[in-house]
Amino acid sequence: MTNQAGRMTLFTRWQNSAGERVRIALNLKGLDYDYVSVDGLEPGAFARINPQGLMPALGLDGQIVTQSLAILDLLEQMFPARPLLPAAPILRAQSLAFGAIIASEMHALTVNRVRRFLEDGLSAPMAVQSWVEHWQGLGFASLEALLARRPADWAYCYGDEPGWADLHLVPQVSAAQRLGVPLDLYPRLTAISARCSALPAFIAARPDMQPDFPKPG
Repeated sequence: MTNQAGRMTLFTRWQNSAGERVRIALNLKGLDYDYVSVDGLEPGAFARINPQGLMPALGLDGQIVTQSLAILDLLEQMFPARPLLPAAPILRAQSLAFGAIIASEMHALTVNRVRRFLEDGLSAPMAVQSWVEHWQGLGFASLEALLARRPADWAYCYGDEPGWADLHLVPQVSAAQRLGVPLDLYPRLTAISARCSALPAFIAARPDMQPDFPKPG
């Protein structure tokens, strides 16, 4: 599948936290793109786009980039006018670390394909729920502690505007709520997530705002 020169195509689906991260980034940067639902592709088509079979994938100028962190880095390099990362080196590194905790240590361990594998192997729904709450809880506790150490009590994770850390946080909080993970112990995280969720860039990236979101009835 090709796209117009210079125009981006995002291959994803409505319920995909990693894809939501990328949608938020595209919206924050004010970039246009074509949305292609993986569910609407013919069998085997997405495997040809991304051999790993995971979402999202970004098409640009006949090339495909996979993995949300690589896509975010590409957007930051190609479209620096509205940066997602702070200019200060330490804050930049802290933002990257915040996102990595979510992408690598939380989402990766509790994503749907992992839960399905555990369910098939354990045949014990409560054990799977304990797994999810354990790894999500460890991650959220770490993130809450990191925010408590910031040099300023910014409106967003690492600045006065939402960026890299925030676009990782919001989909993860939504996923935790969907999976029944308690969030009462993380007031900083939930306050920032709520603040972000009221912004147009985040609203437009929500699962229920995507064209392939299941219609009622």
